Amino acid sequence: MKKVQLNPMGWMSQLSQAEVARLQDASDSELFTMFRNCSLAVLNSGVDEDNFETLFAPYESFDIRLVRRERGVKIELINPPEVAFVDDNLVRGVHEHLFAVLRDLLYMGDKYDFLHQHSPADGAQITDMVFDMLRHAKALEGNDGVNTIVCWGGHSINQVEYKYTKEVGYQLGLRDMNICTGCGPGAMKGPMKGAAIGHAKQRHKSGRYVGISEPSIIAAEPPNAIVNELIIMPDIEKRLEAFVRLAHGIVIFPGGVGTAEELLYLLGILMNERNDQQPFPVILTGPAGSEEYFEAVDTFIAETLGKEAQKKYQIIVNDPEEVARSLCKGLEKVKKYRGAMGDAFSFNWSLKIERDFQQPFIPTHESMAGLQLDHHQSRSDLASNLRRAFSGIVAGNVKAEGIKQIKENGPFEITGDRTLMKHVDVLLESFVKQHRMKLPGSAYEPCYLVK
Repeated sequence: MKKVQLNPMGWMSQLSQAEVARLQDASDSELFTMFRNCSLAVLNSGVDEDNFETLFAPYESFDIRLVRRERGVKIELINPPEVAFVDDNLVRGVHEHLFAVLRDLLYMGDKYDFLHQHSPADGAQITDMVFDMLRHAKALEGNDGVNTIVCWGGHSINQVEYKYTKEVGYQLGLRDMNICTGCGPGAMKGPMKGAAIGHAKQRHKSGRYVGISEPSIIAAEPPNAIVNELIIMPDIEKRLEAFVRLAHGIVIFPGGVGTAEELLYLLGILMNERNDQQPFPVILTGPAGSEEYFEAVDTFIAETLGKEAQKKYQIIVNDPEEVARSLCKGLEKVKKYRGAMGDAFSFNWSLKIERDFQQPFIPTHESMAGLQLDHHQSRSDLASNLRRAFSGIVAGNVKAEGIKQIKENGPFEITGDRTLMKHVDVLLESFVKQHRMKLPGSAYEPCYLVK
């Protein structure tokens, strides 16, 4: 049996005895199972796998414990994956990530009672909670330079698209921009890798590569090795809010339903009339050959949310330099607006996010079938419900609880207005044909039926 003890790092190295006691109490709770699974995912950093059963299967004997010390707590690993070690020494980045998991899931999880859904339900309180978690993670420190670019895109992309994400990241890095992604492989890793080279060339030594995940997705998308700041939000809605409040601009690469979910979330917020004056640069981009993907997405947005939604983003194909230059222009507008509003540069308080975009949606066969998917509602509300439908498909594709439901009860059924459902079906079918639902080489069996 292999045992490894780790000294605390970062904010977790400065705890009071009362805080240590609360952590130990949490180690006897259901929350600890979540902590164990997320820690195991972190220890598999760099492994390209999006099936939690395949990822966890070899490590049934793995365990993790908290060891109390006067100065705080140590983490003890029992039979950890060898991939996390170099010459019997744990990779330093993995060491840091483990204490980030401890901070976000046990310390903050106990503070906000993640498991029992007793977290704040009021919109302002939810935003305060997101702010508090980012502040504890020190993600807001150094984020006042108006240079944080959130990059969204699929974990299942081809090599041409992956190289393109690196090139865009490189151009952003040359302009001293920092990168924030969902922290996994593919389009979440490429921009960080490219930016690291750009930062090195510019001797920019404080480059930030922020990865924001959540417990049910991290096992399917373990943090890539470039991430130097890992943050785990309690659910997808708070993860998405953290992205948009932290971001100064957003780049969206080709992806599947998860990327579509993120785009719908963002558009639903930006279409709120209270955000009309809010400058928020959003660029959809990919290499030559990705035109078909963007045509499908753009057509879907036009047919469902209308021309006003299309005005919220621009599409740039095969021009990384233009992407970076356009973002630079957009960031100047962001800086002027935040200054005029008296808003913080590090956290976008003035962005209005309605309660429907903040409340957790738990995908079940009942909740998926009950979604209102028709045009008898505002465009923002439709965006919110479409986002939930796509979130359910993500769950059925890669999340443990979603996969279990599909195995037991069959595919989720998505029903609604016939014309609208046709547009949804066409977009989803294009993702399947382009192999964007699962990692390359994986056979995909739809977890949904569009009716």
